[in-house]
Parts: sequence; C-alpha cells; structure tokens
Amino acid sequence: MMFKNILITGGAGYVGSMLSENLINKGYNVKVYDTFYFGKDHLPKSEKLTLIDADIRNTEKFKEECLGVDVVIHLACISNDPSFELDENLSKSINFDCFEPMVIAAKQSNVKRFIYASSSSVYGVSDQDNVTEDHDLVPLTLYNKFKGMCEPLLLKHVDDDFNGVIIRPATVCGYSSRCRLDLSVNILTNLAIRNKKITVFGGEQRRPNLNIKDMCRLYELLLNVEDDLIKKEIFNVGYQNNTIIKLASIVKSRVQSNMKVDNIEIEVSESNDKRSYHINSDKIFNKIGFKPIYTIEDAVDSICEAFKL
Repeated sequence: MMFKNILITGGAGYVGSMLSENLINKGYNVKVYDTFYFGKDHLPKSEKLTLIDADIRNTEKFKEECLGVDVVIHLACISNDPSFELDENLSKSINFDCFEPMVIAAKQSNVKRFIYASSSSVYGVSDQDNVTEDHDLVPLTLYNKFKGMCEPLLLKHVDDDFNGVIIRPATVCGYSSRCRLDLSVNILTNLAIRNKKITVFGGEQRRPNLNIKDMCRLYELLLNVEDDLIKKEIFNVGYQNNTIIKLASIVKSRVQSNMKVDNIEIEVSESNDKRSYHINSDKIFNKIGFKPIYTIEDAVDSICEAFKL
C-alpha cells in the first residue's frame, strides 16, 4: 500500500459507494466528500470512513479537507446529459468552473496524487474501428465538452511532487448500493425486469461498457502503481464494445434466465442520441497491466439479484 489516506469526491454516488466500501475493506482510510443529495445510509459504518457534507465548489473547505490526504479520486459531477441540460450554468459551475481550483487546492494541501474520472464520451462520434487516446475529442454535448476541457487543467499542474492521471471510462454497468438506472445496460435491465419489454432508442450506435467492479479495481490499482507509469497519462478504460441492440439482446437473455420469464420483447424506436464509438483500451493494459475481468452479463446478473431481494 503506497498511500493510506484517500479522499473521494462523490464518494456516496454510484461508483463512489462501492469504491469507498472496497477500499475500507482493504484497510484504507477513506474520506467521502459529497453533498449527500441521495443520502448516506447506504455507505458502510466504519471507523475508517469519514463523511464530509460539502460542495466541491467550496474550494476553501475542499482545501481544508485535503490536509493529511494522500490521494484524491475525483468522481463528483453532474453525471449525464439530461441532468446537465436542466440548468447548464449550474452544471458548468460543478463540472468545470471549480475543477482547476480544486486541483490547485489539493496540491497546496500536499496531496500526492490526483485521479480524474473523465469519460470516453468525449470522443462523440467516430467510425474508426479502435478509438485510442490520441483520437480527436468531438464532444456532442456540454457534459462531454467540459469533461474533456478539465483534462489539461489537471495536467498543467503535475510536477515531481504532485502526480495526475486521467481515465476515460466506458459506460459503467452493474449493481451498486447507490444504483443508477439511467445507464445503458442498467436501464435496459430495469425495463426488462419491470415491464417485460425493452425499448431501444436507435440501436446501431456502438457503445463501450465496463462493469462497476472493474471500475473499482482500477481505482485501487491507480493508488499503488509507480508515479512514472501514470504521470500525466490518459487512459481509455473499457471492455466489451457492442451496439445498443446487441446490449438489449444480452439483457433479454440474462433477465429471462435469472427471472424465469420467457416473454421479454425488444422494441426499437428512433433516437437523436448519435454518440457512437469503439474504444481501444490496450494502452492501460500495456502500461500498468490492467485488464477487466467482469462482463456485461455479470452486470445484468447483479441487478437481477438485487431485484430478487
């Protein structure tokens, strides 16, 4: 264990909840910095967990809470396009305006490593067979745009005493104690279980996916790799690249098996969501040896099991 004290912004969210629990179980001291708009009772009860009810736009508070912290994992944001569009100025203030002040505050508080969760959606639309990290960023929405614009703001502050690394995750899927059902695999699974019908918007768009368990495995790995392997690096992180219609087929099969039903229908409708890309994640395997091990099928199974409880 290279570092012991970890601060996770958005640590009560979808990925953050599972990550916080996993790190605590591994012996880390975890500080969750979150507004807790969606509650906190789902988080583990542990002397190794500290809850900070605060806004990331409060830079002075953030700087204060970074004292004694070794690594910041920055997950907090307005996390999808529809939410972002509800109030674009508010969303920009959370996803972009406060980002560089946070980075500077963390550095001034002697944080050693800053891990930023960007998004593979920054690529927008690409017909390339394999989109690598040097592909042009062609964001289609403000959410995608500001995710990408934060990246150089971290890298410009990296030096020998302050390391920074950026990941561009695929769409995450699978069950969490603070589950999101607005993500492609998760929403299709929810529809299949509750309505016995899956509505697919478009269908031919290509989307990469990543099981939430692998997402958490990667964050833990990034706490323990040597500085020179990740310094100023940007990594795609995905596993299975499929069309939306293929995802629906996988979900239908797994839900029918898990829930013992055989009449799930797939209905296709038009969509104005044109995002389509096939990311290549060879770099992160070649550089630090990370390879996903959990599948889309595993993610669907985990949601089905939660519905049975």
